[in-house]
Amino acid sequence: MRNLNTTITTLFFARSSSWQLQLFRYIFVGGFAFIVDYSLLYILTEFIGLYYLLSATISFIAGLLANYLLSIRWIFKDSKYENRTIEFTIFAVIGVIGLLFNALLMWLATDVIHFYYMVSKLFVAAIIMLWNFFCRKLILFNKKTE
Repeated sequence: MRNLNTTITTLFFARSSSWQLQLFRYIFVGGFAFIVDYSLLYILTEFIGLYYLLSATISFIAGLLANYLLSIRWIFKDSKYENRTIEFTIFAVIGVIGLLFNALLMWLATDVIHFYYMVSKLFVAAIIMLWNFFCRKLILFNKKTE
């Protein structure tokens, strides 16, 4: 039982710069941000009547904000930048590049391949999650600790 408690503490609560542990946590954060993104996409498209690419943009930004707030509190403790404005700007730039990839891949999967847009989003989200994690880890949150 003690080993289980230690494992749970390590996986979910201990501070760590291990990219494997951070990726594990990022899957949860990304999952939550995806739920925000995916549900807002559906609501904006189906109930509000927005064009799916506009809905995808708005929902992606909402997911980005959720992702940032959870990432800095739970995953990435070692930013290269002490200034949160600079940190968020870089975080957002990576997200905006992800947004462009998101729109392109959504369009390809939906309009070219003819997947249902909600199915397209499932595939696209996995690709964008990996892009976001590794770019943020390598560019923004890889401060060397002494």
